[in-house]
Amino acid sequence: MVFKAIMNGLIKAKAMPQISATERQALEAGTVWIDGQVFSGKPDFAKMFAEPYSKLNARERAFVDGPVQELCTLFDPHEVATTRVIPQAAIDFLAKKGFYSFLIPQAYGGLEFSANAISTIMAMLTSYSPLLSTLVVIPNSLGAAELIKHYGTQAQKDHYLPKLASGEYLPCFGLTEPTAGSDAASILARGVAFKNADGKVQIKLNFRKRYITLAPVANLISLAFKLHDPQNLLGKGEDAGITVALVHRGTPGLEMGKHHQPIGDAFYNGPIVGKDVVIDADEIIGGQECAGQGWRMLMEQLAGGRAVSLPAGAVGGVRAAAAAAGAYAKVRQQFGMPIAEMEGIQEKLAEIAAMAYLSEGARVYALSALDNGEQPPVVSAVWKAYLTELSREQAKNAMDVMAGAGVMQGPNNIIGRGYCSAPVAITVEGANIMTRSLITFGQGAVRCHPYAFKIANALEANDLPTFSSALKGWIGHMVTNTLRLIGMTATRGAIANVPQIEGVTPYLKKLAWASTRYAYLTDMALINVGGKLKARQQLTGHFADALAWQLLAISTVRRYVAEGEIKEDLPLVQYAMEYSLEKVQRAYEAIYANFGNNLLGKWMRTVGYFGLRMSPLVGASRDRLVPTVAKTITKTDAQSARILGDLAMPKINLAELDSDEVLARTKGVKRLMAAFQAVQEADVVQTKILQARRAKLIEKGSVQDMAAAALAKGIITAADKVLLDRANRLSLEAIMVDEFTPAEFFGIEGATYAPGFECANVPNIGHGVVHDAPVEKLRVVA
Repeated sequence: MVFKAIMNGLIKAKAMPQISATERQALEAGTVWIDGQVFSGKPDFAKMFAEPYSKLNARERAFVDGPVQELCTLFDPHEVATTRVIPQAAIDFLAKKGFYSFLIPQAYGGLEFSANAISTIMAMLTSYSPLLSTLVVIPNSLGAAELIKHYGTQAQKDHYLPKLASGEYLPCFGLTEPTAGSDAASILARGVAFKNADGKVQIKLNFRKRYITLAPVANLISLAFKLHDPQNLLGKGEDAGITVALVHRGTPGLEMGKHHQPIGDAFYNGPIVGKDVVIDADEIIGGQECAGQGWRMLMEQLAGGRAVSLPAGAVGGVRAAAAAAGAYAKVRQQFGMPIAEMEGIQEKLAEIAAMAYLSEGARVYALSALDNGEQPPVVSAVWKAYLTELSREQAKNAMDVMAGAGVMQGPNNIIGRGYCSAPVAITVEGANIMTRSLITFGQGAVRCHPYAFKIANALEANDLPTFSSALKGWIGHMVTNTLRLIGMTATRGAIANVPQIEGVTPYLKKLAWASTRYAYLTDMALINVGGKLKARQQLTGHFADALAWQLLAISTVRRYVAEGEIKEDLPLVQYAMEYSLEKVQRAYEAIYANFGNNLLGKWMRTVGYFGLRMSPLVGASRDRLVPTVAKTITKTDAQSARILGDLAMPKINLAELDSDEVLARTKGVKRLMAAFQAVQEADVVQTKILQARRAKLIEKGSVQDMAAAALAKGIITAADKVLLDRANRLSLEAIMVDEFTPAEFFGIEGATYAPGFECANVPNIGHGVVHDAPVEKLRVVA
């Protein structure tokens, strides 16, 4: 009777978050993975660190080292970004080598790569050319191939998969609309089922889609719409629900081909409009039996899919930032030293390097889980939102290091395009604001909590036995976890049972303490806020932050263990752990501040706040790691190769760059990396000269004067002098920014400057305003 009364009271008070039909499909999609460990309050790190951590197989590695690298030699990324046209040779290469077929089984002509391999390729291509990468990412992520592979009829698989693999069909996915962005379930696209004159069931579609990547060039659309069937021709009722069907370019009433103009690299993206577009009902993915099953399909595939493409691009962006900033800091000198030796610069470099290590660990760990059969929707959402945000931050840090070289645009600016393009990943596939404030904790608190989903289901079904069992379990869980938290707080996490890893164990103890506190706070939020959680988005956002950075910290240690605990990487791990735990602590402080003014809220802000908080590590502790961590990306060795991972890097022959003509043609990444290599080769010579100056064997002076004096006194050899001169020459060239003639700058053939006139005859110059200009003003003339 007591449990019956409690259940009725909770139902009446709507104490648990209300779950709609579409939310239920999202909640039931996929699996609970390491996120469940955090919500449990007692994470089993040994179990997590024993999970698969995959590597590319021989066939996948050969593809990355072969066709992927070769593709990146077929065009100049700056030229493509400027013209927005990918050379036909590259387009042909994509189809010939199977770049559209990573998801497709080999039986249908596909390459059938692992999720890890697909992500590795996407990361590499996105860091090289975002415009090019969309041609590979879209066919190999959520869309026609993936949906047909999992849900398609045999006839659909036989017809579409081989043609998708060969590139004969280039797909796009029509979901987003002007009134349905992050709230994708509210789409207005409408399809009405009817019988034609021959008695065949068809669907008449009317829709307006926008932000559809590849829409201007695609010839096959996976279209999401709400299906209405007034005559119940498909047997799913009058309102069957969201459905996904295939629509071919050229179908009467279909309008496509216009472009949006995305920020940064203007990849192919545009609207799709349909007016009375008629398709056969057999074009529903999965056939007529799958009418109304579109939302379930999308949620099931997004459960793991969010961890693939956009996180891959984010990791590629962090790698590119690390490669560029590290090399530039070594090459660029100010105040008589490489700026890489300045503490202010090292702070930025250290963060970039550590986040490159962390993000790659997160990427591979999650993809290993996908390849092992997991489909974790909460972790996937975290990876999408937090890795893309992390990438944007590291692009900003790299811009700060490169300063003017990152600001002045042109073929030699190798970081600016990534910085400008960062908002794209933040926005698409669920805007990060919504992913953080609604999805991560909103879904996680119900799905990953040991008992919340069971109780929610029991309340909805008015199932007293299940409710009684789940509530008893929850009460026991809260009591046990609260006692554990008191013990953790009293000992500052020392009682936590964690794996013994030299230099890492103290962080794992604090991470275990953080998990216990997270489970406690989750229970307090569900009890205190309950059904109003959806509206408390600041609170749920802070919960999302605390969860995300615990998961990212766990992934960092997982990588360290999987790679054999390489001791020289320990500072990277420690920096990443301290960075992550600081983020967790800040989130907890914000959570306490967001509790209400009722009795529980007062408890949380008084006894609970001071007694149960996890004090951060010593504030300045990360500073001690900065010089060591920063240096990991200002040199070329096995460690930097681990940090940078797979990047499209040019082959460099320094001897050929001794030619002024060859050097003049060398641009962008190759120019910087050549200088980086030359400076490292000359380091030993530079050291000899500096030691001689300190010993007063030569007089202090310019680099050239001291080198000449050192050569004259036999301190360095003639060969040493050649290395030093080459390094100085290439370094000076590498720090130069692009310069444009008036004709190049304005895009007007034959344009030049003439004194004494306003610039009003040039489009977008002068803004239509006539000035009483002094004679010194300039005019652009053709």
